[in-house]
Amino acid sequence: MNSRLSLGEETSEISFRLEDYDDIFSDFDIRQYSSRALSVDFLDEIKRASRDKNDGGIDLTLHIPKEKRSKSHEVVIKERLVLHFKKHFHLFLKEKRQMMKMGIIMIIMGIICMLGATMVMFEGPSQRLFMSFFIVFLEPAAWFLLWEGMDQILFRSKKVSPDLDFYHKMADARGKIHFKSY
Repeated sequence: MNSRLSLGEETSEISFRLEDYDDIFSDFDIRQYSSRALSVDFLDEIKRASRDKNDGGIDLTLHIPKEKRSKSHEVVIKERLVLHFKKHFHLFLKEKRQMMKMGIIMIIMGIICMLGATMVMFEGPSQRLFMSFFIVFLEPAAWFLLWEGMDQILFRSKKVSPDLDFYHKMADARGKIHFKSY
């Protein structure tokens, strides 16, 4: 699979030269084009090519030898690509939202533990063994939950962002996937 990319920043076109339609799909999957898994190499090339493109969507042009083109295959493949991009966009969006939600819950639980430790300290824990243990338990738990929650929100959720951005760009590609002959 050879790729030819437009170099201008104002354009969002990506062009690939393929030997046949199978270059789009996994070599190990022998199902029909409508349900076949996409090639990791193909997806990696699109991701690499789309990094500097606008968020307004990508125009994907796939160049196929004239004698190997089939309009019926192209309709199915275009639909398959769009379904893949939309499905994975929603999966990554859901994953990021879950990370954010878990981070917020952890922060809230950390604050509740801090408040609990503060109330025990205010009462004077040294008079009762159980209250002293409760402080020893609550303080580290509070800090752990607070910092882990912030880590979820600030750092772990950002690891999903590149894939989320890619699939966001590609999810709106239905009318923007074209096949051309060479």
